Amino acid sequence: MLIQLNKLSLYYGTQTILDQATVTFSYHQKIGVIGRNGAGKSSLCKLIVGEEEASSGSVSFGSNLRLSYLEQKDPYQPGECVLDFLTRYSGKPEWECGKLSARFGLGPEYLHQVITSLAGGYQMRVKLTAMLLKDPNFLILDEPTNYLDLATLLLLERFLLRFKGSFIIVSHDREFLKKTCDHTVEIEHGNVLLYKGNVEDYLGYKQAILEQKQQLNESIERQKKHLQAFVNRFGAKASLAASAQSKRKQMERLHAIHIDHTLRSVTIRMPTIPAKNGVAFDTDMLAVGYSGKKVASRINLHVKRGDHVAILGDNGQGKSTFIKTLAGELPPLAGEFQWSQGMKLGYYAQHVYQRLGEKQTVFDCLESMAERGTPRQSVLDMAGCFLFGGDDVKKKVAVLSGGERARLYLAGLLLGKKDVLLLDEPSNHLDFETVEALGEALKDYLGTVLFISHDRTFVNTLATSIIEVKNGRVELYPGTYEEYVYHLESEMDAQDR
Repeated sequence: MLIQLNKLSLYYGTQTILDQATVTFSYHQKIGVIGRNGAGKSSLCKLIVGEEEASSGSVSFGSNLRLSYLEQKDPYQPGECVLDFLTRYSGKPEWECGKLSARFGLGPEYLHQVITSLAGGYQMRVKLTAMLLKDPNFLILDEPTNYLDLATLLLLERFLLRFKGSFIIVSHDREFLKKTCDHTVEIEHGNVLLYKGNVEDYLGYKQAILEQKQQLNESIERQKKHLQAFVNRFGAKASLAASAQSKRKQMERLHAIHIDHTLRSVTIRMPTIPAKNGVAFDTDMLAVGYSGKKVASRINLHVKRGDHVAILGDNGQGKSTFIKTLAGELPPLAGEFQWSQGMKLGYYAQHVYQRLGEKQTVFDCLESMAERGTPRQSVLDMAGCFLFGGDDVKKKVAVLSGGERARLYLAGLLLGKKDVLLLDEPSNHLDFETVEALGEALKDYLGTVLFISHDRTFVNTLATSIIEVKNGRVELYPGTYEEYVYHLESEMDAQDR
């Protein structure tokens, strides 16, 4: 035993997050944690590391446990460079910090850079290095894949596959969990269930058990009806009264198996828009960036209506800058681009959803973003798809968390029936079931979609073509997404040799 939860309960007011949860985590278990948004995945991590206090129960630790936690908050100080932070945080000598940093692609050229000047993926690499310098045998990683570029994601995946200890990892990327984890924990209805097998195995097992219980309950119901029919027919006859009484007792002993109320599966129905042929947009020698800083130039692209284009590349290369320029949030630095006449654009990004009106309710916000004349029930249905059910639609935007605001803005964007959707990391803040439902919905969307995402299941589902942003260039990638991933993995293999 390394970590044990003993009848652990956690309540937020009247809401039950964990209810008498008991589970043991041992050596050599690589555990993926799944569950709906709000089920308690992050709370479980915080309870183990002591950042949150349980309402009742306890967490016990084995004497040989060396725990390390990938912190969500930034543990480095303002202006601190990579090497200074690693030596301070770990207490290890510079040579050891530098050697381990190199495993995450942080060569000597990075060690004296200020951490906050690095792209998000490289800041995550610094955090991973710091965590490992403590020589842990058990890791806790809460949503490490959010905002990671694909190269860093693949690097993290390789590290976890080679890691000799145990870990708990919360992620909405099913492909990532499937490749890295051999155990699965699901948090549902306050329970914590540990299953020996990856996420695909677990979901198949869960469905089989549910079907088995349903079949057994149907069999019990048929037996009850058969016995009741005998009692109804012969109960009044003196010669068969004893038999009828026996049948009544048999009925009393037949009990259906309790099945927890199953959570509604996520299905997102996209409002339909008319299919249109022709060009969505053209660029001519376009340059993008900020005042005084050119990020990419000489961009010549031609995207057709109805294309679903994944914008890929390492963090810091200019993916968000490019999509902001297309959205009109940034002016071109040079050259030009042109959307086809009359196309309505919808844009989703982190800073955009922060602009939502604080005083509006969830329903009012969705109604204001929906296309004029959208039926009330359609607005409510879309709210439900993004986990705003029942009285949740009456909540004020002001009380919503960042993740809830992100989901709200995304739902409103879909109700707007736009010709073009520009989406910057739409899968963050969503559980993997909702991510996959969104991917399936957008797959059949007749409009044009340009999106940034590193969730491989989402990209595989949605992308019909790829734009790569790399080394100051923005160009159509000639191959498929699978070929793009294979190319990155081949480069890593070459570096490992």
